[in-house]
Amino acid sequence: MSKTNFVEEMKWRGMLHDIMPGTEELLNKQVTSGYIGFDPTADSLHVGHLMQVMTLIHFQRAGHKPYALVGGATGMVGDPSGKSAERNLLDENTLNKNVAGIHSQLERFLDFNSGNNSAVMVNNYEWFKNFSFLDFIRNVGKHITVNYMMAKDSVKKRLEGENGMSFTEFTYQLVQGYDFYYLWKNHSIQLQMGGSDQWGNIVTGTELIRRKDGGEAYALTTSLIKKSDGTKFGKTEGGAVWLDAKKTSPYKFYQFWLNASDDDVKSWIKIFTLYTKEEIEALENGHNLAPHTRVLQKALSKDITTRVHGEAEYNKAVEASNILFGNATADAFKQLDEETFMDIFEGVQQFKINRNELEAGIPIIDFLADKTQVFASKGEAKKMLQGGGLSINKTKIDDVNLTINKQHIINNKFIIVQKGKKNYYLILVD
Repeated sequence: MSKTNFVEEMKWRGMLHDIMPGTEELLNKQVTSGYIGFDPTADSLHVGHLMQVMTLIHFQRAGHKPYALVGGATGMVGDPSGKSAERNLLDENTLNKNVAGIHSQLERFLDFNSGNNSAVMVNNYEWFKNFSFLDFIRNVGKHITVNYMMAKDSVKKRLEGENGMSFTEFTYQLVQGYDFYYLWKNHSIQLQMGGSDQWGNIVTGTELIRRKDGGEAYALTTSLIKKSDGTKFGKTEGGAVWLDAKKTSPYKFYQFWLNASDDDVKSWIKIFTLYTKEEIEALENGHNLAPHTRVLQKALSKDITTRVHGEAEYNKAVEASNILFGNATADAFKQLDEETFMDIFEGVQQFKINRNELEAGIPIIDFLADKTQVFASKGEAKKMLQGGGLSINKTKIDDVNLTINKQHIINNKFIIVQKGKKNYYLILVD
């Protein structure tokens, strides 16, 4: 018996989109094995994959057995669902590298050592690598008609578009359908889950199981995430937000969630965290009483950054964030590694200054107006200084006769100038 009702959990969190009749009854009756496929187009997952990762987490927490299928074979074909053009196909070495990267990331989320419902990872390359084309069309292709395949929305949209659809892509639903059949036959998996754009491919799998062996299998899909402002979820000006710290730093990852709009965060906190219904309701009440304190955004970014990058990196990200927006001191700057430092000041105007000249000492007015262009004129710089509106390395400066020298350099490379409350400048000592 399940520990909790998986379907009910998905419903209140706003994650459930479609479910095949009989699926909930099956899940409530017995421990069920279910899987989700991950396309290895990169050696890291990104936040766009997190809905499916969370689905597997809830599935396991409900007492069921989750399988993560990494498509080493299907990655060589390319899923046309939601695509307007055929993507580049990957070579085997790249795919192997990507599969290994995804495997290590999924181990952070799923329990692979929990007894009967331990998570399992499989790679469909293992059962496709020796499957000849003739065997495939004899044993799989003959069970699904072209009419059935043509009726799928993913096929229709591509055929109606300018670029059409290659035979390789057209066969994708058969390949994915055979995955389900193979896992049903060899691992007793009865349920496939995925995003709502995968419904057609998943149902092809259940149909193949029925037609080929007279078996029963089930399908469940999750809602696609749409941002309230209409932009694509998981994308920033810098591109995708990755789970790999080398591709997206923990600081940037944390900021992505912290900057969620009030409209988005109310749904995201249910989808991407493991807070209970009662905990989320309490957080929502606190947020509604004082929206400016961003209670929901802070709770969301804490939960997900900690689970992806660990508590230490989360704490570093918070400290880094406080440097710009809190009351951090120069000492806080010194604790940052160079990558995080540059992440914080990404987009901030930068100036370079000669190290030898700086070490000899530069009068602050010259430093601000001549050696850098923080101010357009010396008069403007002097006025701001006298008015107490300027800080160097988070320390207020009002001495117009101060000399800037090597003592002001942070980490042997940087000086931070703050003009007013929000205007920052990064001086690179070269």
